[in-house]
Parts: sequence; C-alpha cells; structure tokens
Amino acid sequence: MRNISLYLAMACAFLLSACSAMKPTPYDYTNYLESKPQSILVLLPTDTTNDVKGSPAVLAQAISPLAENGYYVFPPALVYQTFKNNGLTQAQEIHNVNPQKLREIFGADAVLYINVDDYGVNYQVFDSVTRVKVSGKLVDLRNGKTLWEGKGYADDAESNNNGNALAMLVTAVVKQIANNVSDKGYKVAGWATGNMLGRSCNGCLLYGPRHPSYGQDPQLKMPK
Repeated sequence: MRNISLYLAMACAFLLSACSAMKPTPYDYTNYLESKPQSILVLLPTDTTNDVKGSPAVLAQAISPLAENGYYVFPPALVYQTFKNNGLTQAQEIHNVNPQKLREIFGADAVLYINVDDYGVNYQVFDSVTRVKVSGKLVDLRNGKTLWEGKGYADDAESNNNGNALAMLVTAVVKQIANNVSDKGYKVAGWATGNMLGRSCNGCLLYGPRHPSYGQDPQLKMPK
C-alpha cells in the first residue's frame, strides 16, 4: 500500500512538472505597451524566393488586417511612389532607409518590415501544394526599438489519397498548372499574412487605438 501511495505521488509530481513545461511563455510586450503606436508604415516586403509575385501579393494582403486591428496604415501606393520619386524601387533598398528618415518623411509611429520566406507552387509526387511563409518585425520609428516580431504560414494542401496512383498524379499536375495560371499564391498569401498579423493570441499584435477593444487584449492577461 505504501508503494502504491509513493507511485501515485511520483505520478502526480511528474504530471505537474509536465504541465508546467507545456505552459507557453507570455510574449514580452514591454516595448509595445510603452510605444503605443497609432500609425504604421508598411514597406514593400523583401523576398528570398524566386517568385516575383510574392512581394506585391503579401503587401496587398497586409494592409487590411492592420487597419482592422485599429491602426492607421499609410496607403501603400502613395508610400511606394514616394520612394520611387527618390530613386528607390527595390524592397531591400527601401528597407535600408534609416528609421529616423522614415519618421521624418512619413511621420509614422512605427514601420512594419516583412520578408517573404516562401511563395509559390511546390510540386510533389502525388500533390501540388501552394505554400506561403512570411515573417515580420514592427519597429518604433521614434527610438528604433523592436516592438513585435511574428511569422505566418499557410498552404492549400488537400488529402487526395484515393489509392489510385495514376489519378493522383494527373490531379497533381492539373492542380499545379491551374495554380500557376491563376496565381493561387495570392489567396494563400492572404491566409499566411492574416496568420502573422492575427490578434487575441499570445505573440499576436495588440489592438490599435481605433479598435473598440484597445487596451483589452486577452494575451495581456496571461499569468506570468
């Protein structure tokens, strides 16, 4: 009986330690809360893929989530034209502009740097999957501090395991051609960017001042 009690005590201790280890670490929003950005400048994303459609697709999909989160977002066409008028058209050149200069030109509180890590159709033996992976960093233009960093991923993978290898192969080829022609990546980019710029989760962006739930983000109430 004594041995059973000992085993039970050890099991409970193990379960408690396991639960403690699985508990997520609260994201550090210290700089974010001190900054309280109201306006965000979104730059043309850099792209480490070989698909030229990735950068503009992700940029187009990044504006709406930020605006819905309660931030003023500078019109991307106006922003790009401003850089173009100053001889800057490449994303990396734009990202290299000094933050203080960006603040001087646009008057924004923060800038969002985005990189497209993966974009396009990936052909596999029995499937053709469109994948988009992005990463972003929000920086305060007033002091250069990093306020937030996040990543997003999405794909259109479907289960087509019907046992017929030839049919699955033909389906994969047709799907790849269709995705290339219609640029399915644009739609998937919306999912990936939405995942990166999501809200109400640990590590997500905080609500902006124009959102009715500003200052009431549930992730800020996580026990530390």
